[in-house]
Amino acid sequence: MSFKTIEWKDDHIVLLDQRQLPGKEVYVECRDFDMVVASIRDMAIRGAPAIGVAAALGLALGAMRIDTRDVAPFLDRFGDLCVQMRTARPTAVNLFWAIERMERILHSPRPERVEEAVERLRDEALSILNEDIETNRRIGRVGSDVIHDGDTVMTHCNAGSLATADYGTALGVIRAAVAAGKRIRVFAGETRPRLQGARLTAWELTKERIPVTLITDNMAGHVMKQGAISLVIVGADRIARNGDVANKIGTYGLAALARVHRVPFYVAAPVSTVDFELSNGSQIPIEERAGTEVTEIGEERIAPDGVDVINPAFDVTPCRYIDGIITEKGILRKPFTRAIRALMGRRS
Repeated sequence: MSFKTIEWKDDHIVLLDQRQLPGKEVYVECRDFDMVVASIRDMAIRGAPAIGVAAALGLALGAMRIDTRDVAPFLDRFGDLCVQMRTARPTAVNLFWAIERMERILHSPRPERVEEAVERLRDEALSILNEDIETNRRIGRVGSDVIHDGDTVMTHCNAGSLATADYGTALGVIRAAVAAGKRIRVFAGETRPRLQGARLTAWELTKERIPVTLITDNMAGHVMKQGAISLVIVGADRIARNGDVANKIGTYGLAALARVHRVPFYVAAPVSTVDFELSNGSQIPIEERAGTEVTEIGEERIAPDGVDVINPAFDVTPCRYIDGIITEKGILRKPFTRAIRALMGRRS
């Protein structure tokens, strides 16, 4: 890739500010923990796997800044950082998965020195980053078989390199298919209200010279009806045990349209996105964001003052609309409850 979504640089974190794309490639240098939390909350970095990586690196950075040489107060203050990080974004389960990994590394066994604790946390955070890159490449290899030469793939929001440490989940599958020599093109929905499809997915695919056609979200049914779409592949922010999937708002409607038009609908996500604690999608918390994201584009207001707005950032697609969930450990098929139960026994 010609860009890096997020990197560890000795004593700070560098991340690509996705709010500035596609107009500018601006990198943010996060030199303290609070800057990382703000970058996640304000969507300078977004996408479930990338949020998990950023959370881990942010906690490692925060640990480096704790000013004490005594282990007990260090652990207390690190616990406070974990509590604060959990508030950054509520829906993406990778955030909580990464925090739990960072917490566990300090309990097996308990460190004897602060320096040892900091080193463990830094090493674990870098492991999470490197594992994410390899996991996404495996997802790509596993999923590329569902795409055939000549297919046109529809996707929603951004599940590419910008949503991960590198390569991507849904776009990783597309990249792997192209690398295998398959001639494909992509239809990308714009993804209102923050336009991640228009700003990010189209930007990524254009940079890699993968043919992409941008459509407004309300064109999806029309192009499916015309027979223009071979299959749909999207990412995920949280997957329940029964296979219900939370993803960017609009995914549910796209899945329903795909079912009506008999277009296969796939989800691509790492195993870390499966929330084994939740039995179904009704239990997934849905983030509600500011109404100004809907009433304004940039700094221009497009709706009358005083209008009521709801702005859920995600919706839940029922498992009955999903043909397969592409993970690094294989493609999960229906019944998803059984497939995910088997997956629980194979988690690394």
